[in-house]
Amino acid sequence: MSENPILVTGATGKSGSRVAARLRAAGLPVRAASRGGEHTFDWADSRTWDSALEGVRAAYLVQVDGTRFVRPFVERAVRHGVQRLVLASGRGIDDPDYANDPDGVRDALLDSEAAVRESGLEWTISRPGWFAQNFSEGFFAEAVAAGELRLPGGDGAVSFVDAEDIAAVVVAALTEAGHSGQIYELSGPEAVTLAEAVATISAAAGREIRYVPLSVEDFVAELVAQGLPGPEAVGFADVLEPLRNGTDAYLSDGVQRALGREPRTFAEFARSTAAAGGWSV
Repeated sequence: MSENPILVTGATGKSGSRVAARLRAAGLPVRAASRGGEHTFDWADSRTWDSALEGVRAAYLVQVDGTRFVRPFVERAVRHGVQRLVLASGRGIDDPDYANDPDGVRDALLDSEAAVRESGLEWTISRPGWFAQNFSEGFFAEAVAAGELRLPGGDGAVSFVDAEDIAAVVVAALTEAGHSGQIYELSGPEAVTLAEAVATISAAAGREIRYVPLSVEDFVAELVAQGLPGPEAVGFADVLEPLRNGTDAYLSDGVQRALGREPRTFAEFARSTAAAGGWSV
């Protein structure tokens, strides 16, 4: 391919930052785009789109949940001569009963996927499940660092996927042949409960971290007591519904199909994160 840059949206996020780093490590030109990063880009401000797309040969699209900016952005990408698109979507969108979804996230994701498939460009869709990195730089990180994770997760299991595997799949789709027209559902190689995940982190970090299962009502009440508005607290509980129900325990073969290897285990994620200084006091 030419030296035209590869656009990475959401370049400061969990997957986007890793995609940009891997591309640069391979010596490829990257346009790292985000609201507060190297190249200013805002999904909600179409005035930032053209400068992000100018001269781009391929793009990684990390959309904002519940929004419908991808379709008009893809139309703009076609006009700019972009050749290849990789879309970050999500597992479970084929199942209308996957989770309570009052904000219409599923319908928006489905529309984004349809826009990419109908674009006439080379396209690949990444559908990752729950990120293992939620314990180190996401939803649960602050609580884990403090030593106690209090969630309405029950004993439901999740096949957490390492963001490093997600990034490796995306980079392959952006730079290699053979991925066009593929939908890669991504998971780890096994499902673990929250209690097992926290115990694994505890062992890797060398200090005690506890998981305390809560009822949904108690979880919402605790968040409200901490100052979170009631509707937002209920929304957070809704996000966790697939976790407590075990809806995301199933395994997917996207990492194996895209990369020809097994995905990283949760224990590997925990050990590498701890070795890099994660969860240290």
